[in-house]
Amino acid sequence: MRVVLAEDLFLLRDGLVRLLEAYDFEIVAAVESGPELTKALAELAPDVAVVDVRLPPTHTDEGLQCALRARRERPGLPVLVLSQYVEQLYARELLADGTGGVGYLLKDRVFDAEQFVDAVRRVAGGGTVMDPQVIQQLLARRAADDRPLGRLTPREVEVLELMAQGRSNAAIAGQLVVTERAIGKHTSNIFAKLGLEVSDDDNRRVLAVLAYLDRGR
Repeated sequence: MRVVLAEDLFLLRDGLVRLLEAYDFEIVAAVESGPELTKALAELAPDVAVVDVRLPPTHTDEGLQCALRARRERPGLPVLVLSQYVEQLYARELLADGTGGVGYLLKDRVFDAEQFVDAVRRVAGGGTVMDPQVIQQLLARRAADDRPLGRLTPREVEVLELMAQGRSNAAIAGQLVVTERAIGKHTSNIFAKLGLEVSDDDNRRVLAVLAYLDRGR
């Protein structure tokens, strides 16, 4: 799997290159600035881009904006964005086109190699991956005055958080140590209580849940 990596801190960039290569990814470019990222994405057509939000020359959201421009030019280009802090605006911009192949993680997640590599693979495969802290903030923002969310059981809230992170029913069942059939029942209840259309497509249901949590802001 061919990867373009954009990170301006040399030690972190070098570490990510080594980590991804250890899991059989091919790093076709490892760049440190927005212009270099734009050039690499246009010329190399990677299978996935792993991009720091803040890159030179602006050190604001240069990395994110470069990735979004590349997705407009090549619809569906898989992009996993890394950020130092939770910024819901970044997540919303990534999700705005309503398609998959996007992810938003805090940089702390890269220190869990298996979790990070799994996120890269899921995004490359067209999935949607959101950092648990983003989901928790969205849930907290909606929970206070949202009756449908208030009707969810504690277990359903757990399942909702994992679903919004991009987990399949099988993965949720494994993490919560229950049967996949039980998770299927929970997800059906969640969609019914939130007034969302039931879907067996992992990516569509993630986007639906995130859209629900983020609406009305």
